[in-house]
Amino acid sequence: MKIPLSYSFRSLWTRRLTTILTLSGVALVVFVFVAALMLSEGLRQTLVATGVDDNAIVIRRASQAEVQSAIARDQANIIKTQPEVALDSNGKPQSTSDVVVLISLPKRSNNEPTNVVVRGTSPEGLSLRAQQVKLVEGRMFAPGLQELIVGKSLQQRFQNCEIGSTLRMGGTDWQVVGVFDGGRTGFDSEIWGDAEVIMPAWRRQMFSSVTVRLRDPQQFEALRQRLESDPRMVVDVKREKQYYDEQSKFMAIFINVLGTVVTFIFSFGAMIGAMITMYAAVSNRTQEIGTLRAVGFRRRSVLSAFLIESVLLAVLGGIVGLLLSSLLQFISISTTNWNTFSELAFSFKLSPFIVMQALIFSLLMGLVGGFLPAVRASRLKIVEALRTE
Repeated sequence: MKIPLSYSFRSLWTRRLTTILTLSGVALVVFVFVAALMLSEGLRQTLVATGVDDNAIVIRRASQAEVQSAIARDQANIIKTQPEVALDSNGKPQSTSDVVVLISLPKRSNNEPTNVVVRGTSPEGLSLRAQQVKLVEGRMFAPGLQELIVGKSLQQRFQNCEIGSTLRMGGTDWQVVGVFDGGRTGFDSEIWGDAEVIMPAWRRQMFSSVTVRLRDPQQFEALRQRLESDPRMVVDVKREKQYYDEQSKFMAIFINVLGTVVTFIFSFGAMIGAMITMYAAVSNRTQEIGTLRAVGFRRRSVLSAFLIESVLLAVLGGIVGLLLSSLLQFISISTTNWNTFSELAFSFKLSPFIVMQALIFSLLMGLVGGFLPAVRASRLKIVEALRTE
């Protein structure tokens, strides 16, 4: 004979204070767990969204990021003239040779100097990234002049990035003439200027990367095999999305490990709280359990009832923790990207997979925390339980 589910609900309601305290503990643990996952997912989504499926990026072999790479000018020209590269309406290859350097800028919040990415690009580069980047204020930098446009997110966090301001970099003064919206991608944390002006300012003879638009995304493998086996260059060819996904992995793994360790420690406290609550429930309801057993309910029914009660408690706590952590999506933060050693802004992201992980984690806490009290309840002897005052 099965005990009705309403029995477990009524029991939780009767012990409202202990139920709320235990539920709060579980909610706190789930909040920390989900926050760490959302942080990692937000970082990954921001960087992956920086690339598009149609583009391929070429960097020097074994380079972890553009800032470590070097592509000679003649090599860049060879890459752009490959048959897989799409042409624009004027018959020119849809490609860009970029140079990436780092400068230090003071933050608005604490005046602390922090590295930011300066990308030297070309007019073709701007049209190549029209999906991700839109000019929202001011004008585009003029080719051949020391002018810059800055990402909207970067402008909000760093000093001297307003239109009309002057930035001192590469030993000379550069004027900010525009602001672009990078659509919450990695470009939003960059400063852009003319590559042909930035390279001599930093005494750079080589580009950092070459990005090309493919005629057909299915032709990527042919392009990769030809360029990586070309004896005139030593390069890696990657899909642009793959490149930016790899940029997020190291930092995402660190956040996940740190969040898991903290959650693991907190979860012990939550499970012990659930266990104490359920042990108290067994002690207070000993006569009730004896009565249930006397009228025909089996041991496994009593065991199931107390386990269900514990799982309900944990899952309710998990839902509360999820709801609270979902509010983090309205917060944007910034951190140092360890691959480029530069500042990157991103937001917390909640995904269906994270929701599923949180609910499974809550359910496991309920099962583990409620198992021993449920076993004790199921093993109570009928006569001894009925004699308990």
